[in-house]
Amino acid sequence: MSFTKNNLSKVDKKDAKLSLAHIYVAFTALLLGGLAGLLQVFVRSGQFKLPFGIGYYQVLTVHGVLLGLILTTFFIMGFQFAAISRTAGAFSNTQRKLGWIGFWLMTIGTISAAVMVLLNEASVLYTFYAPLQAHWIFYLGLTLVVVGSWLECLAQAMRYAQWRRENKGQTSPLLTFMVVVNNLMWFVATLGVAAEVLFQLLPWSLGFVERIDVLLSRTLFWYFGHALVYFWLLPAYMIWYVVIPKVIGGKIFSDALSRLSFMLFLILSVPVGIHHQFTEPGIDGFWKFLQTVLTFFVVVPSLMTAFSMFATFELRGRELGGKGVLGWFKNLPWKDSRFLVPFIGMVAFIPGGAGGIVNASYQMNELIHNTIWVTGHFHLTVATAVVLTYFGAAYWLIPHLTGRKLTNKLNNYANVTGIMWAIGMFIMSGAMHIAGLLGAPRRSEFSTYGGSEQATEWISYQIAQAVGGTILFIAILLIIGVVVNLLWFAPKGEEEFPVGEVAEGAGKTPAILENFKVWGVILVALILIAYTIPIIDIIRNSPLGSVGYKFW
Repeated sequence: MSFTKNNLSKVDKKDAKLSLAHIYVAFTALLLGGLAGLLQVFVRSGQFKLPFGIGYYQVLTVHGVLLGLILTTFFIMGFQFAAISRTAGAFSNTQRKLGWIGFWLMTIGTISAAVMVLLNEASVLYTFYAPLQAHWIFYLGLTLVVVGSWLECLAQAMRYAQWRRENKGQTSPLLTFMVVVNNLMWFVATLGVAAEVLFQLLPWSLGFVERIDVLLSRTLFWYFGHALVYFWLLPAYMIWYVVIPKVIGGKIFSDALSRLSFMLFLILSVPVGIHHQFTEPGIDGFWKFLQTVLTFFVVVPSLMTAFSMFATFELRGRELGGKGVLGWFKNLPWKDSRFLVPFIGMVAFIPGGAGGIVNASYQMNELIHNTIWVTGHFHLTVATAVVLTYFGAAYWLIPHLTGRKLTNKLNNYANVTGIMWAIGMFIMSGAMHIAGLLGAPRRSEFSTYGGSEQATEWISYQIAQAVGGTILFIAILLIIGVVVNLLWFAPKGEEEFPVGEVAEGAGKTPAILENFKVWGVILVALILIAYTIPIIDIIRNSPLGSVGYKFW
């Protein structure tokens, strides 16, 4: 396969510095966001009050923004720079310069938004729903994060295009291809939130308009918001598809199947956001139904991924002598944190995906909508399946970039972090799911529940959340300890950036799977079908009429 011929053994040193800069910010966000999450579950338990006049919604916003937006975006971009450098070759000076400009824009934007949250000028949660209003600097900061990420996506796309020019007629490196698909999805999705911020929230917060259409702003956010989930997820899939087979000593089951699943995620990621708006009365039921159907199509690439991964595991396990139906299972490298930690994430994605089916089902969603069930689901999918895969990748990526070794001792500590995370999340997320079924609201602090009999029924589950959250924070401290050692104190040496080879018996990859024009047309068509009439209806029926901008 041409995809393995062009692999390089190491990430270029200059590219490594750019990748590491992103990782520094990502794990700083993990520590601060994790602390805010710990304070949050303590408050919800009813046994703790925040000191120094800090508001509950301040820490809730810090937790959501730092972990949901900053940790993920910075880690993804850092990982993707390293992945392209490793598989397609070093970036040019111009491409790398674009990456650095994007990084500093993202960092300045992060600091700006964080300052506003800490000053209690932007306690609007990570969804920043209107009519909650933040200081304009918060919105500008988030805009800089998005614009910076666009520049980084452009640099990565330029390196992919350069590889295609230099290797005409060949199938591109799988990992590089996956990065480009994820970036294209990210760019298309962020157009929605960019429009919301630039044309609604920023003018409103600056006083240029008195009111905005809340339904339109939420629709634009969720045009972006559900694709955001796949932007988090697809880098984890990159690691599952390409890295894990190499770690276990096996082969990639199918290059074509891997690319097809990513293209399906690309076209199905954006035109599904309205399934987050089932209770919005201003959207016609037909469009909710249509986007529900499109949402369920996303199950297809998810099942393809599950099939591909477990086929890879079974083939390798049987190569090592596994017999019987499940005898291969015990032959997997369970003591290797590069495998164990992401595998825990994979397992968590099974109940997480089942919960997602509940969320996307109109009738069942009515039961759990805006309850803490949704938060529990979120913590199984993003905060377990995705971030555990990121952590598992960091344990080999960081020493590869720094020229150090993942020692046996650090590997054992890394395994402990994955196990602790699984225990803490089982307790916390499980309590959230049960409390949600009992009607416990999402986003509300304990003091707002009052003294009702129903609120009393929720208390034990809120305390369980605090217990689980405490275990998770201890795991975060241990993760930071491992990361710090891998950055600066581990012994000097060489650590592999594992990139799998495609199995010999796999079929040839059809050229259409790399034809972005075809898939782009399908993506645009689905978006226009799913969103054109709903947005026209929202604007036509807006209680604001024609919105006038008033400049002083």
